[in-house]
Amino acid sequence: MIEQHCPPPSFMQGAPEHSFTGTWITAGEFLPLPRQDVYHRQLDRAARARIENRVRNRHILFRRDFALAGQPSTAVLFFSADDYAKVYVNGQFVGQGPAPGYPSHYLYHAIDIAPYVRPGRNVLAVHSYYQGLINRVWVSGDNRHGFLCDVVIDGRVLCASDEQFRCQPHSGYSDVGTAGYDTQFLERYDAGAAEADFEQVDFDDSQWGQARAVPKPDYALFPYSLSPLVYEDIRPQTIERRADGRLFIDFGAMYVGTLGFRATGRRGDALEVRHGQELNGDGTVRYRLRANCNYSEFMLLSGRPGDRLRQYDYKSFRYAELLLPADGDADVDLASVRLIARHMPFELQARCRFADDKARRIWDLCVRTLQYGAQEQIQDCMEREKGYYLGDGCYTMLCWCLLAGDFRPMRKFIDDFLRTEFINGGLMTCANCSFMQEIAEYPLMMFLLLPVLLDRGDNDDFVKERLPAFRRILDFYRDQYAQGNGLLSNLDKWCVVEWPQTMRDGYDADITEGKVCTVMHNAINAWYVGAIKCYNQTARRLAVPEVPGEDALSAAFVAAFYDPATKLFRDSVESTHISMAGNVYAWFFGLYPCEASRQAIIAMIRQKRLSQSMLFVTFPLFSGLLQDGEEALMHDLLTDDDAWLRMLREGATTTFEGWGKESKWNTSLFHLTLSYAVAFMTDWPIGKVLNFRS
Repeated sequence: MIEQHCPPPSFMQGAPEHSFTGTWITAGEFLPLPRQDVYHRQLDRAARARIENRVRNRHILFRRDFALAGQPSTAVLFFSADDYAKVYVNGQFVGQGPAPGYPSHYLYHAIDIAPYVRPGRNVLAVHSYYQGLINRVWVSGDNRHGFLCDVVIDGRVLCASDEQFRCQPHSGYSDVGTAGYDTQFLERYDAGAAEADFEQVDFDDSQWGQARAVPKPDYALFPYSLSPLVYEDIRPQTIERRADGRLFIDFGAMYVGTLGFRATGRRGDALEVRHGQELNGDGTVRYRLRANCNYSEFMLLSGRPGDRLRQYDYKSFRYAELLLPADGDADVDLASVRLIARHMPFELQARCRFADDKARRIWDLCVRTLQYGAQEQIQDCMEREKGYYLGDGCYTMLCWCLLAGDFRPMRKFIDDFLRTEFINGGLMTCANCSFMQEIAEYPLMMFLLLPVLLDRGDNDDFVKERLPAFRRILDFYRDQYAQGNGLLSNLDKWCVVEWPQTMRDGYDADITEGKVCTVMHNAINAWYVGAIKCYNQTARRLAVPEVPGEDALSAAFVAAFYDPATKLFRDSVESTHISMAGNVYAWFFGLYPCEASRQAIIAMIRQKRLSQSMLFVTFPLFSGLLQDGEEALMHDLLTDDDAWLRMLREGATTTFEGWGKESKWNTSLFHLTLSYAVAFMTDWPIGKVLNFRS
């Protein structure tokens, strides 16, 4: 049997407060390494040059026995790890984590292990991992590695991490390159490694060394506030042996997770394991993904029967292809093949208010994307970056919470990004990672979540407590970039406007990433004024002081960008060009000066439809239509044949990173952002909640 990955119903729903008895432990090789400061402004090239990540892809194992006199009433494992860990009790997988965080706010998890422990000898086994890459996934590349735990039995700490733990590098993992933007190491797993069954109770660890205490650990620990990941064993819809010797597997839809199976063959026989999101024209698996991931990995057999594939990191895929050695008798147990899917717990609470078939198909596509795509934190694409992006995440988090009726993840999301203030007062694009990027609109987009929280649930106290941090963001933008008229210019943050750039409708401003944008342009200023409107709307609701000068800034925006002849807005103060993005944002935030202007923008939308909007313009476009009572036009665009329906025609089971597979040069086929169609399809009145007309 493949190892069981499904946690019991007693898996704890949010970790309780806990003060650790155990100490952080690590492998001796990490002790001489100096901790690296990986945080800096994006354009600080000197800071980037100082970072060296020479230690990479280290799989470190820990084991410890503990004895129980009898069956306990309660047994809880509290643990954390840097970068990550998978935990086993008596040979059974019980959980993994933690969700990423900065050392100044590091997370721990709690697992109910009562179903796994027994009277007598028990074994706690840990597979920890230090990736060592500078990327959007973890805070890694900082030379920090370790594991921390307490086993609490009937309220008493019976076992705690210390130097009595055995420790051993796992020799069964080597890399065959990286995938995406240095997102993960592709794996060559050796089932014949001495540590292959390290988690089993009868495994002999007598030759292992001892763990070492981390000197002066400086983590500030906090409980993970959300429900842990859940796991599903997905069986193939199709599995067939093909004439060329390939084993072809189709799981029927896209998932996030790992492939599992058992295989038997001679010692050293190599199976190539390919994953894909679509097929090539000849029916083989397209393992060289559009999203710049070459999903070709390997498994080396031990010579014993029933070797398990034990991949550590996850991927997004629908198809798999196994290439067995041509000159051997290696074989795969077809009954053992499955995809172990992972995702945030999800129970649909919302309904689609449209009855037509087209809308319902789009609804189902987006709901499934959010159900299977949301991980420990919201990511945009599930393969190339696995990035916790602020801008994309605002839309995705809104929709997940609306569907699930649970706004705890939105509160965590906001706090995660507010914490990036220690790097830059204007916040960072990606949170809880070592990749330093700054996109100018993204912190301002987060202001849209304030009226949402006030409209849904008991969130007033939360919002009121965070308003000072939101005010500091506005102060940063004003102090760093505001010119004499109050509008922003000379930004050293990249302004994306719309993505990909081919969908910017010719937006005429030099917004090249990696350089200061010296021109005063439309999109960032619309978001800036809009963020102030959101803040002040929230402040009025909570009876706290507003940001002064909103009306003056709105007037300055019109004076800078409005063209009275066309009744439309120009892209910048140096251009006469008029674009979709340069008008939709202004219209969404109610910055148009007259009814004729409003009508001119709606006429532009009717003409261009969704041909010049995609990831970022489409959401305010739809929201603006609902604000203006243009329900029929919104529905017409939603069900346009060249938008979500095009994805479905092209075989989508999750939303793409664009309207079609060819939308950009590196399209992700499991990208959460465009699942935001559901925000306009529920019975939640988004057009009233996000309304900036007054």
